[in-house]
Amino acid sequence: MRSITVLGATGSIGASTLDLIRRNRDKWRVVALTANGNASELAALAREFSAEVAVVADEACLPALRESLSGGATLAGAGSAALIEAAERPVDITVAAIVGCAGLAPTMAAIEQGNTIALANKEALVSAGEVMTAAVARSGATLLPVDSEHNAIFQCLAGNDLAHVRWITLTASGGPFRDWPSERLAHATPAEAVKHPNWSMGAKISVDSATMMNKGLEYIEAYHLFPVGTERLRIIVHPQSIVHSMVEYRDGSTLAQLGPSDMRVPIASTLAWPHRMNTPCAPLDLAAIGELTFRAPDELRFPATRLAREAAAAGGGAAAVLNAANEVAVAAFLDGKLAFTRIAAQVEETLGVFAPRAPTSLDEIIALDAEARVRTRELMEVV
Repeated sequence: MRSITVLGATGSIGASTLDLIRRNRDKWRVVALTANGNASELAALAREFSAEVAVVADEACLPALRESLSGGATLAGAGSAALIEAAERPVDITVAAIVGCAGLAPTMAAIEQGNTIALANKEALVSAGEVMTAAVARSGATLLPVDSEHNAIFQCLAGNDLAHVRWITLTASGGPFRDWPSERLAHATPAEAVKHPNWSMGAKISVDSATMMNKGLEYIEAYHLFPVGTERLRIIVHPQSIVHSMVEYRDGSTLAQLGPSDMRVPIASTLAWPHRMNTPCAPLDLAAIGELTFRAPDELRFPATRLAREAAAAGGGAAAVLNAANEVAVAAFLDGKLAFTRIAAQVEETLGVFAPRAPTSLDEIIALDAEARVRTRELMEVV
């Protein structure tokens, strides 16, 4: 049996991971499961999978978690220290799926143990790329990307030298507004933005897909995972979401990874690596799909990818500021306090007035993230 910890067990990535574990129950031992505040669901999962530890980030939820787990063998914990302790437990693989910068410290704790990390928290590499990759090199940890695009690149690069790569191309669905004219975008509602045409995702990442910021964040993530430089990274819109990314080599060969729009495919790739495992996903029927189309991104309507590319090139703390400002702006949009087209504009404004020095530690990254959020809120109050 292999041992596993799932950080963010009640989210969409956590649920897909545990679905695969459930289908291969005799091959896995679940060590730790964590959630933000959904104590009842976390307890149910802990009981189902006989987890050794269950942790809620929200300390106010600890009594409810303990009550739900009473009579069982699972230990209950709460708070940031308990999250880090859970992440530090020795396991064969840790799935890091806590959304946002809340996942930074637990992910770093798992890395420092030299664990194998299935990384689904894109903010970890976006905000802390240099610090995190240095920690990976220092500890000997292995990072396996869970995002469908980065997992696709990882598969296409298998056995090849980055020196032979001409282009790494991230594909983007374009989101629900890819064909909307500019004047209509200004009136887009949260309900419309979260209706992704291809993927079932949470509200925040769905809005990021609608603005194309999700692809911008993935661009920065790819910059750290696959160090070929910004000049060999590009984005292309592929509405069908069948080709998840491509790698072109200097001899003219292009390798692409295709698959259904189901996160269980890339998750299974990381869980079984370096082997393969069965999933319940239906095989592709290319004849039924009929055609695959591609087009250049429109950075006039969707400037987020330009902002991300510029942040990656700038280095230092620019990407952390971009990520923090985006989280604040998206939250304001979902609350009905900010127009859709103001999300990227707000991020650009924050980047324009805030030039921090490069963070060198996790504490400095967390402080920078907090300061960028304050600056963004202040700027939004002025508008």
